[in-house]
Amino acid sequence: MVKKIISGGQTGVDRAVLDAAMELGISTGGWCCAGRSGMDGSIPEKYNTLQEAESSDYSVVTDWNIRDSDATLILNLGPLTRDSKLCYDFAEDYKKPYLVCRFDAAISLPKVDEWLKKIAPKTLNIAGPREEERPGIYEMSHGFLIQLLQ
Repeated sequence: MVKKIISGGQTGVDRAVLDAAMELGISTGGWCCAGRSGMDGSIPEKYNTLQEAESSDYSVVTDWNIRDSDATLILNLGPLTRDSKLCYDFAEDYKKPYLVCRFDAAISLPKVDEWLKKIAPKTLNIAGPREEERPGIYEMSHGFLIQLLQ
């Protein structure tokens, strides 16, 4: 059973992850960019479990969130964006379990649930594109995660 969910706090999937976890009473955390910078300005204070990295380079945050988790779930719509591909590459480098869930492909909630039960991560990193890159990804991800994690 997942005890903690981490993300980088950016718009889109990252915030959907944190919001769903908070709604379900699951512990949250993760690394965010220095200055709590997000694509839409400063990351809101309601995400106060995020730790600021010393760098404003999002690749550092992505690296550290994968390093500090047991597994990574990448939620996506369409081909992997640059940052989502980076997440995939870091998971490969660390030899950590990961799963790419494309909402526009034939991946189902039961398949992701089965994967989580099989690998049984205590700390799960969930990542994906920003809302600016994939409009609507927040709502898709939030709804999916509420079903998956409850």
